[in-house]
Amino acid sequence: MSMTHTVTTMTPQSGTTLLVNLAGAIALLLWGSHMISTALQRGFGTPLRHWMGHHLSSRWMALLAGIGITGLLQSSTAVSLMATSFTAAGTLSLAPALAVMLGANVGSTLVVQLMSFNTAIAIPLLILSGFVVFKMRDHSGFESAGCALIGLGLMLLALSLLSATLGHIENTEVFSAVMQGLEGDTLIALMVAIILTLVCHSSVAVILLIASLAATGVMTPVTAMVLVLGANIGGALPPVLNAGSAVARRLPLGNLLVRGAGCVFALALMPLLSHVAAGLALTTPQLVVWFHTAFSAVLAGVFIGLTGPLARVLERIFPEEQPAADAEMPVYLDETGLDVAYIGLSNSVRESLRLADMLNLMLERLRTLFKTADNQSAAEIRRLDHSLDGLSAAIRAYLADLGQEGLSDSDADRAQEILMFVINIEHAGDILSTSLTELATRRARRNAPFSDVELHNIGLLHTEILNSQRLAVTAFLGEDLSAAHQLVSRKEVIRQIEARASREHFKNLRDDKNAWAESGDIFQRVLRDYRRVHHHIAAVAYPVIDRLSDDATDTRK
Repeated sequence: MSMTHTVTTMTPQSGTTLLVNLAGAIALLLWGSHMISTALQRGFGTPLRHWMGHHLSSRWMALLAGIGITGLLQSSTAVSLMATSFTAAGTLSLAPALAVMLGANVGSTLVVQLMSFNTAIAIPLLILSGFVVFKMRDHSGFESAGCALIGLGLMLLALSLLSATLGHIENTEVFSAVMQGLEGDTLIALMVAIILTLVCHSSVAVILLIASLAATGVMTPVTAMVLVLGANIGGALPPVLNAGSAVARRLPLGNLLVRGAGCVFALALMPLLSHVAAGLALTTPQLVVWFHTAFSAVLAGVFIGLTGPLARVLERIFPEEQPAADAEMPVYLDETGLDVAYIGLSNSVRESLRLADMLNLMLERLRTLFKTADNQSAAEIRRLDHSLDGLSAAIRAYLADLGQEGLSDSDADRAQEILMFVINIEHAGDILSTSLTELATRRARRNAPFSDVELHNIGLLHTEILNSQRLAVTAFLGEDLSAAHQLVSRKEVIRQIEARASREHFKNLRDDKNAWAESGDIFQRVLRDYRRVHHHIAAVAYPVIDRLSDDATDTRK
């Protein structure tokens, strides 16, 4: 293995030109890493998210999942965001999520190992093959895979440019002064690597940059290892700083604590590590790569048995937050989730479930209002509807921002399902607030309460709508095709209850013509409006049925 790349003979250049070339090469390296991560997340992030949600039953399985998924996505930060979204949603406990992060740290070293080979011939092949695959747009997966291949080629090209540029810079007085400033000053070297990684948001890119610098021969093994430790700490900082809630901070902070503890011990053992490194037949660039791998592997081996106690400590430090006092204010729409489609979609789903809870509460208040003339219940229904409308608008705006970076076909379909869920719940709430609440209070103002027969039929409809509401949440949240079909079939149940109640009501009023003016019209409108509410609830099923039926057809093909 060698960190050397083909270096084209170049004429002497000015310091400004060298700095511009260096900055351009680093920018190209970061952009290539960004292309790989975003393309693979957009194309394959959702299937990986589903797989993680169903197969992380043990810490060892979680560790292997972290290694494999990070090796595929080439971004431990992406895996951290993915696992954080599961822990925040309560679908993945913190202990296996910490094991995922231990694996993710090991998986990111595999990327560095791959990049450390002399792959000059692979650069044009990767870019060319990526372009060809990208043009095969019959499926969004081809576009994502093509972008990832091009990004990998750009990263290798950037490393080649870095090697060429650093070959000229190593003899300059400024570069020598900078490297001498790092030598022997562990704290300065550590802080430089932390800050550089924090700015770049890519520990992989910084480790590769350190290896390229080490290839110039002006860096001692000790300085190289200290810089690697700093890059590991810096790589764990962005998820902590971007976390939007206390619960979301648990996992990234746990990962930071693990890396920080490892760095403290490694610095304390640096004289011994330096002695061991001197006895190895490794060049300094190779030492950078292997030390980075060994550091993450040792941490995984040590802390895999401590994920449970660490999880309990983090849960005590960051307890579950209380819901917002204003129900209209979003709780889960974290702006950092907009950068990763499946996390933004998960946030939108969690917020949408709050809408369903509000609708259920409105239904309960409405049942009370039909039984007794309660002005407080009517006011509560209108207040809840106002909050429901405000939260619905926030979710729709969030979904609109999520689509600016482009979505895969499956993510776009899921976003459409969420949007339709939100719109239909909002419409159902409007009917409860503006029509049914008004009808209930109108009977009270006329001093003509609903009869026992009328309340019985209203109660039947009410119960069936609550059952359909639970089915709608199951179909939407679990993407459950069976529940979606059951929900649609229940429209006939509601129609039959409405027809039977209407016939019974007409029969009871047949001999009492005056009673019609007091109750007949209002009761018939109540029946109609309940059926309208159920129509919007049942409409949640159709996008789920359309997408999952198409997926099943594609699978059979």
